[in-house]
Order: sequence, then structure tokens, then C-alpha cells
Amino acid sequence: MIDTSDFRNGLSIILDGDIYTIVEFQHVKPGKGGAFVRSKLKNARSGAVIDKTWRAGERMEQAVLERHPMQYLYAQDGLLHLMDPTTFDQVEVDEALAGGAKKYLKDGSEVMVVTHQGSVIGVEVPFFVNLEVMMTDPGVRGDTASGGSKPATLETGAVIQVPFFVNIGDRVKVDTRTDTYLERVKE
Repeated sequence: MIDTSDFRNGLSIILDGDIYTIVEFQHVKPGKGGAFVRSKLKNARSGAVIDKTWRAGERMEQAVLERHPMQYLYAQDGLLHLMDPTTFDQVEVDEALAGGAKKYLKDGSEVMVVTHQGSVIGVEVPFFVNLEVMMTDPGVRGDTASGGSKPATLETGAVIQVPFFVNIGDRVKVDTRTDTYLERVKE
């Protein structure tokens, strides 16, 4: 059991039978009345974010989450097929556990499988991935780097906005948390 004084970003707790991760929190000491803690919690299974206010010193159960690196092999019939790189054991997990990040999964890429008490509750992709642009409008002479953006389809099927100077065949670095273009990379 932990209490509100143990709060830190990234800590996982069990609330109403579900697992939540603390996104942010703030201790508040009003001039009148008792102290309390405001928090934003993200549901580990659904990804929904809720706001919750706690009385100072309130206790709750900590959820111990384990992360294991695995290699993504392929997706079939709504399941992701993953392999443990050390034991070569293969597992199948529901593709809904990857959430919106599944659009960045590429055969052979490494993912983190999040488990709680032996059951898989999530699949996380790296924060940054390098992918090839498969389809986009061609750049036109006069387009500048500070100009605007255009849609580009990446090799995994994800569509992001890229600057006008990015062309088909270029490799780009993408932030998977915000679905944004970061830079063009040379490999």
C-alpha cells in the first residue's frame, strides 16, 4: 500500500479494480482546510485519462507492472504475433492492447510488452521510429522548409504531416506519442 506522499509521475496504482498510471499530480495546501492532491490518471488498458482528487495521506494499492522486450513478427486476425528475443517463444496478444501505436509496427521491430500479475495489459512501441515515406505529393520548386506541410503515407500505413521538401523514398523520424514528423534521417 502507498499513500499520496509517494506519488510520482509514471507510478501505477489500482483504483476501482482497474490499473491507472499517474500522468501528473499536484499537492495543494489551501489556507483553510486540509491538504489534498489533484492528479491525472491514465487507464493502462483503455488509455482514457481521468482527473481524481485525493485527500492528503489517502492510501491505495500500488500496481506492479513488468515490461519485457519482444520482437513484433506480424499481425493476423486481430492478433499481434510477438517473439521473445532470448527464448524465441512466441505469443499472441490482442491488437487492441497496442492502441493507436499499432500503426507504427513494422515486421522485426522491438516492442515492450507490459504485464500485470502474468497477464498482458499493453504493448508499447518506441517513442521514436524511423520509417520510409511510401506515398506523398512531390515537392515543388519554391516550397520552403518553413512553408507548410502535406500528408505522407509511411511504410507501415501510418499517415502523418511532413514538410513540403520530403519526398517518396525519404526516411523520416516520427514521434509515436504525438504522431508528428521530427526530421529527415539518413541511413
